[in-house]
Amino acid sequence: MTGEHDLALLLRGLQPQRHPYEYVFTTVTGAVPPGVHPVVTVAEPEGTTLVVMRAEADAAGLPYDFVATWITLRVHSALDAVGLTAAVSGALADIGMSCNVVAGYFHDHLFVRCADADRAMTVLAALSTGSQPVRA
Repeated sequence: MTGEHDLALLLRGLQPQRHPYEYVFTTVTGAVPPGVHPVVTVAEPEGTTLVVMRAEADAAGLPYDFVATWITLRVHSALDAVGLTAAVSGALADIGMSCNVVAGYFHDHLFVRCADADRAMTVLAALSTGSQPVRA
């Protein structure tokens, strides 16, 4: 099931979906605590980064600094597609917005500050209709 490679088609098909709840980035050096269900894990030499619902992190006593909204780009992008991450993160950077991008097998996932979520959705909608310039 190969994903899309064509950048123009990827952008037209973004279909950004905002997930409910707040998410945080935290790290553990051992096992994932009980009651914590990560939506993203990244193994690093210093520990395992987890992206989890804020409520779960709070209940488990996990520390965090960054509280985010999770947005999924529902277009099925190929893992070796060129330009999608740059176009999306560039459009958000152009308005001074931080964005953490995670690629899954089927979709790309963005994590933006909760306060920026509405503006991010507006920029992504404009990008998919061609009314937002695409960075080269």
